[in-house]
Amino acid sequence: MSNENDDATQLGSIRHYTNKPQQPGNPQARPAFQAPSLPTHPQKQSGDDEGTVLSAYNAMPYRPAMPTVPTTQPLKAQPAQPVQMQQPLPQSQPIPAAASQAKPAQPAATSFMMSAPQADITEFHNQFTKLVDSVSQVVVGKEQPIRQCATAMIVGGHILLEDNPGTGKTQLARGLANSIDMSFKRIQFTPDLLPSDVVGVTYYDQKNSEFEYREGPIFASVVLADEINRASPKTQSALLEVMEEQKVTVDGETHAVPQPFMVIATQNPIEQLGTYKLPEAQMDRFLIKTTIGYPSHDVSVSILKQVNVTDRASTVHAVLTGNDVLRMRAISETVHLDDAILEYIVRLVEATRHNERIQVGSSMRGALALTRCARVWAASNNRGYVVPDDVKQLAVAVLAHRITLTAEATFAGSTPELMIEQILENVPAPTVGVTA
Repeated sequence: MSNENDDATQLGSIRHYTNKPQQPGNPQARPAFQAPSLPTHPQKQSGDDEGTVLSAYNAMPYRPAMPTVPTTQPLKAQPAQPVQMQQPLPQSQPIPAAASQAKPAQPAATSFMMSAPQADITEFHNQFTKLVDSVSQVVVGKEQPIRQCATAMIVGGHILLEDNPGTGKTQLARGLANSIDMSFKRIQFTPDLLPSDVVGVTYYDQKNSEFEYREGPIFASVVLADEINRASPKTQSALLEVMEEQKVTVDGETHAVPQPFMVIATQNPIEQLGTYKLPEAQMDRFLIKTTIGYPSHDVSVSILKQVNVTDRASTVHAVLTGNDVLRMRAISETVHLDDAILEYIVRLVEATRHNERIQVGSSMRGALALTRCARVWAASNNRGYVVPDDVKQLAVAVLAHRITLTAEATFAGSTPELMIEQILENVPAPTVGVTA
């Protein structure tokens, strides 16, 4: 090592700056003396074959990043210099901040778009649209409750239609059943209805001298429980097992119901004389509770023009099969759910448990129901991923009937639906992936 290099190292370490002009033809003119003053042309450090100047340069507290070198001025051809400047930093030295931020990571957008295959989602969307259009011929102008009923069918849950008489609750249930090529049974609930009238009975066959089980009307893919609140609690309890576990136990033997399976129950919010309120355990088993409401003025006029059609549900034909429904259910299970969406659903459910005006909050079954419905709702909108709007559009229908208000809130005129809407306003929605 030459003495000149030793002097350069010493001068660089004590931060001694000289203003000696650089002489390109003199190899002893070391640019290392100008290294601490942020040279704009570090590539001109010629003549330092042993890297002494670079070592002194790297020892300084400030190390300019490589991207700061101007690119407008051409670099001189020096074979050893680019290798010297582009060598990776030793492991003992920290990586410059500019280099660590050169390629910002985007985990949210990448993981968010890890959705189901678009071909499957398109197939789901087309099948779902055909089903909704078919039922819309029966109940005109009520796309939202029809979509909710179709969502419950695909998820494998049950629907509770609560509305005034004459709004088309039974027609909606029959129209949905006729639009799918599956078995359909109707049970008219009355105060004298027995559990055996629903699940079936075991009788003694004298001809064969043995006991045989005769299935009840519950053994169908779509079961319409009309005016379910008119039956006694004993009869209503016969639906608890089949609605949750989708099987029936009679005389110690378990019988499975056909798949897909769905119960559509109707009840009137008025005329409570001779009716029995559904217990909370049975209400929690309904996936969605919705209303139909009265049609608009234009729709009412259109219906009157078809006054000769007495049974609109009989005018539609099957557009899907049971296997199509099971196929759509399998596709919905591949819809991507971001962790932020799951966190949002849990926060909504927990907000119902810590509200001072709610006596009983939603159970974990409500959170699971909202998650499954959100996946189907996203696929029906031709998306392979769930966005917060999917959760918001379903939260009232899925969670409102699972909470119980306090007496003070009820006397103040509050309703479960209003409480869920207030919770949606108070709980902030996440921002995941792309903006929908």
